[in-house]
Amino acid sequence: MTYHQPFQIIGFHSCDRDLGLRLLNGSDELRPSNNPWDWLGPGIYFWEQNPYRALSYAEEAARKKQKFAGKIEVPFVVGAIIELGRCLNLIEPNSIEIVKMAHAELLATSQNSNEKLPVNDGPNRALDCAVIKFMHEFNKDQNLPPYDTIRSPFHEGGPIYTGANFTDRLHIELCILNSQCIKGYFLPRPIQLFNPYLRQQFRA
Repeated sequence: MTYHQPFQIIGFHSCDRDLGLRLLNGSDELRPSNNPWDWLGPGIYFWEQNPYRALSYAEEAARKKQKFAGKIEVPFVVGAIIELGRCLNLIEPNSIEIVKMAHAELLATSQNSNEKLPVNDGPNRALDCAVIKFMHEFNKDQNLPPYDTIRSPFHEGGPIYTGANFTDRLHIELCILNSQCIKGYFLPRPIQLFNPYLRQQFRA
């Protein structure tokens, strides 16, 4: 059983500068991503406590070096205050068991219908996405309350030295399903470090 986590954390979102400025002045809102490769399923994605990674991802997306459904012309980073609420927190065992059971149920369902499960292939994490989506549908069918957020560590990149378990892009991802958990946006400081293209040209 997943428990309510009322504390707030800081997340950072990679986006285009025009969208980022609209978020900051309150004239726009982030919309959930719903791609078949989204690792944690549909939702609004943030890097937890990691503006550095948020900026590098925005730069890579602008240079077409990341799998990204939208369009970033000028890389930008927006900070957000996020309340986790009812969180599927995949750094604690109960949440991990929930996802394991969801996979087992999805596998049984696919076998009964003679359908193949999707597979993870590099940045295309179709299997993980399918498992999370199935879990949401299963919870809905069981009249269980929906999750507000999902939180999980992600091992990305290569080992930082021979035999290391640390990877050079290790991070924690947040997937926000309930947008009311986003309490506000801010411009991260120092601005020149985290938003160097606020007043400068970006060269792809």
